[in-house]
Amino acid sequence: MSSTILVTDLEAAINWWRDRSPSPDGISAAPEVRALAEAYALLALSRATELDTDALKPQALDAWLAWYATTPDSPCIAICSTAQGDPICKGCGRSFDEVQQWPGLDPFEKRAVWHRITFEGTAWRFNRYAERGTKP
Repeated sequence: MSSTILVTDLEAAINWWRDRSPSPDGISAAPEVRALAEAYALLALSRATELDTDALKPQALDAWLAWYATTPDSPCIAICSTAQGDPICKGCGRSFDEVQQWPGLDPFEKRAVWHRITFEGTAWRFNRYAERGTKP
C-alpha cells in the first residue's frame, strides 16, 4: 500500500536541510536538498499538493525521513478523553482507533493524522492547552 507526502512536509524538510547544510556559495545545494527539490518539482509540474511515496527516489525518502525524525512523534498532551469513552480525544484530536494504533502507524500515516488534526484545530492542544503541545 502506497502512502503520500504533502507539499507542506516537503517544504518543511527542504527548509530543515537548507538550515542544516547551507549552501557554501549561495548557488549549490546539499544533496538532500536537491533530492527533495526534485520531488517538489514533480508536485509543482503536476500542480498537486501531495506526492505518492513510491515516486520518491531513495535519497529523497531518506532526507524526508531524517527531517521527520526531528518532528514530535505524538500529538498527545496527556489529557486523553478517549480513556473516558470519547470517540475523539479532546486533548489531541485523534480518534480512539488512532490513539490505540499510533505505535504501529508508519511516518506517513502519522503525518496524515497530524495534518488532519492541525487543519481541524479543535483539539485542546491547539487552544486551551497549547503550551503543552510545544514542550518536548
